[in-house]
Amino acid sequence: MRQIPVYLFTGFLEAGKTKFIQETLEDPRFNQGERTLLLLCEEGEEEYAPDSFSGKNVFIEPIESEEDIQPAPLEAMLKKHRAERVLVEYNGMWMLDSLYQRMPEAWVVAQEFLFCDTNTFVSYNANMRQLVYDKLRSCELVVFNRCKADADRLELHKIVRAANRRCDIAYEAPDGSVEYDEIEDPLPFDLDAPVVDIKDEDYALFYSDLSADIEKYDGKTLRYKGMVAKSPRLASDDFVFGRQLMTCCANDIQFTGLICRWPQAASLSKGQWATVTAKVALKWHKGYGKKGPVLTVTDLQPAAPPAQPVATFY
Repeated sequence: MRQIPVYLFTGFLEAGKTKFIQETLEDPRFNQGERTLLLLCEEGEEEYAPDSFSGKNVFIEPIESEEDIQPAPLEAMLKKHRAERVLVEYNGMWMLDSLYQRMPEAWVVAQEFLFCDTNTFVSYNANMRQLVYDKLRSCELVVFNRCKADADRLELHKIVRAANRRCDIAYEAPDGSVEYDEIEDPLPFDLDAPVVDIKDEDYALFYSDLSADIEKYDGKTLRYKGMVAKSPRLASDDFVFGRQLMTCCANDIQFTGLICRWPQAASLSKGQWATVTAKVALKWHKGYGKKGPVLTVTDLQPAAPPAQPVATFY
């Protein structure tokens, strides 16, 4: 089955998506004649100028509502225009899972970009955190448009990194000049220490970093506070140890934990708080259904819950 590359542009109204896509399709380095389906999921003040595209090979189709994102009609649009690739200007008020879960099977997101208006981004993050986080978590590049010299780049950086530690960040000034983010992003714990101490307030960042780059934790000895969880699927000397984590809002709180192995696991109670010291090994475990971090406990001490039982990024 031939794969169809999808270039995904996300962001809220007036964030600069249309302008960037227009310039991209005018650039002969990107637009070399490939038949291109451009899906418009919202209407802003700025309109496309197809006559300026590099070639007559771009076919625009509107998507009126989130419910209209379905495999069959998307595939029909592709066949109608005999398109070889797809560009999507996505509606910032729609969740990305609506697209990712309903794209035709052969469609594969090649690149994902997020565009933000520097003047409104912090406010959007405060008032629509779930929607902002949804766009941040999987993008490869965040572009902050209209970024004046006095903008608080550190605040913008921290918001992005709370959701995505791997994407690039670019700041575009009103004059069009662009600077890339070079703020160092050290972890708040020392991975080279004999025992890596994870503070209560750093659990969310620790879990996110481990999930993104699991290999670097192999062989490390960790110490952190968490809650015991049990499962009948696990062996008698296994348990899950972690915390409730809120990524963006109360609706998405979920338990996040790692499988631990300890001969006295049967003596632990579900919901019990403790501080565990354990060595990490990456291995297959039926609790994960795949290779994952299995912690061999060397010390477990009962502990009081942290001041903020639900871990957050901020």
